[in-house]
Amino acid sequence: MLIDFHTHIFPTKIADMAIKVLKAGMLKEQGYCIEPQYDGTVDGLKAMMQKNNIDISVTLPIATRPKNTASINTFVKGITDSGIISFATVHPESDNYREELEQIAESGFKGIKLHPEFQHFYIDSKESVDILQTAEKLGLYVVIHAGADIGMPPPVHCTPKMLKNVLSYISGKYLIAAHLGGYGMWDDVEKYLCGTEIYMDTAFLSRIIDGEQLKRIIKSHGSDKILFGSDAPWENPADTVAMINSLGLDRAELDNIFYKNAQRILF
Repeated sequence: MLIDFHTHIFPTKIADMAIKVLKAGMLKEQGYCIEPQYDGTVDGLKAMMQKNNIDISVTLPIATRPKNTASINTFVKGITDSGIISFATVHPESDNYREELEQIAESGFKGIKLHPEFQHFYIDSKESVDILQTAEKLGLYVVIHAGADIGMPPPVHCTPKMLKNVLSYISGKYLIAAHLGGYGMWDDVEKYLCGTEIYMDTAFLSRIIDGEQLKRIIKSHGSDKILFGSDAPWENPADTVAMINSLGLDRAELDNIFYKNAQRILF
């Protein structure tokens, strides 16, 4: 079984524009852009899942403005395909994010996605900590973009050290730090986050991380807290699978990463 815990989709009518905007950000910041694996739509994701033998995909929406939160959550709530499970989203600048979190929990969502770079907040800010505390009390998991984003300028708003600071206020058991705890900052992940209660995912790693460091982090942190994620459409899930399979992990560790940990969260 294979559960991809980190994918993205957009409403069909805006998917093309959303992809273009994200590519433009990469081009501006890096001088190049990543070509997506599908068109950003639900149908595109389903086709990619079939091609790569993915049983379930978790989609992670992001409200870039407070006023967009309700419409985004309505869109993802309307996805009825049994192979796609969506998280919801809130924006830290919303005047009523606590009420929104309560509604999200009551609606049956398993969690939310926060993106400190696109939403322009620091993960250890007062508002952010309040969201994380509220989510934990409600039993909502929180996937957080951690580390740099190749389409956004510095400074980084969620470093491994900042996440360590956050763990002074929450248990971390409901926290999922994307990109292995901090994209491009994995020395600090080893220093501050390995062995904590948080989950980490493997999204968008195959292009940059050293295999030995990836294996070391998995071993140090524990395979029971690592989730397979690709960041599709920006990375081909097959590349992520191949990277993980190349590490020489045993079958129990691979099963944890590819589906068992995700099953424990989702079901």
